[in-house]
Amino acid sequence: MKNFSFTAEDKDDKKRLDLFLVDRLGKDYSRSFLQKLIQEGYVLLDKKTAKRNSRIKPGDDIELTVPPPQETEIIPEDISVNVVFEDEHLLIVDKPAGMVVHPAAGNPSGTLLNALMSYCKELSSIGGRLRPGIVHRLDKDTSGLLVVAKNDYAHNYLSTQFKDHTTKRKYIAFVRGVVELDNGTIDLPIGRDKRDRQKMAVGFTESRTAVTHYKVLKRFNEYTMLELRLETGRTHQIRAHMQYLGHPLLGDKKYGKVHEKIKRQALHAATLGFKHPATNKFMEFSSELPEDMKRLM
Repeated sequence: MKNFSFTAEDKDDKKRLDLFLVDRLGKDYSRSFLQKLIQEGYVLLDKKTAKRNSRIKPGDDIELTVPPPQETEIIPEDISVNVVFEDEHLLIVDKPAGMVVHPAAGNPSGTLLNALMSYCKELSSIGGRLRPGIVHRLDKDTSGLLVVAKNDYAHNYLSTQFKDHTTKRKYIAFVRGVVELDNGTIDLPIGRDKRDRQKMAVGFTESRTAVTHYKVLKRFNEYTMLELRLETGRTHQIRAHMQYLGHPLLGDKKYGKVHEKIKRQALHAATLGFKHPATNKFMEFSSELPEDMKRLM
């Protein structure tokens, strides 16, 4: 358990409490985490339980208690996990296709997180009891690189880079049809599909900016091999963008249809780059195509 106390200054007049705490502690804790602590009653404003949208004035006393990480409910499982890099701050994992990142309805076990809980006991607490250490995700049937945080500082540092779109993420994909242009940018907003809430779709209401850059690596008779670079990181961004262009991913049952040559969407997170939370130096990792995608070549 950690305790913090602050006194508001003249420059803080009329500032929202959550923004005040972000100014003071944003290096160590994310804004969403601090907002959660306010909502759960861990912040006092002049000795009274504060609200997230409380406004402060000079001379106000703010007290914050950060509770110890709750015991995780994830059951460690002895599952092989391909760790390509590890230090005291983070792990880089090469996730196989078919593995869910963390437990959820329908997938209570056998996930990457179950494996990590057995491999490494030290994971950040920011993701809560059910997602410790998880900074970002890949879909179940997408293979490739993930970064996992071992402590809260690293988690917050890495999350900020994903939020600010300063990470480097490249994917390799095989899509239906022959893509005509050698390269291009898809700048189309994405939101929940109005007809199927389990899917995302290009739309211009209740949507968020989504930008994907693509480059043709090789053309085949009935499909195309692409390199895709994400500028934003929306849910199912590549899958929804390529469906909209009329070139859904091979094997993508949700956004396209099954394919005789591959049993899952042909998408692989091949490159991941970011600044290290301790050294601030840029690090970049790469992953070879898995065998089922190599066979498409």
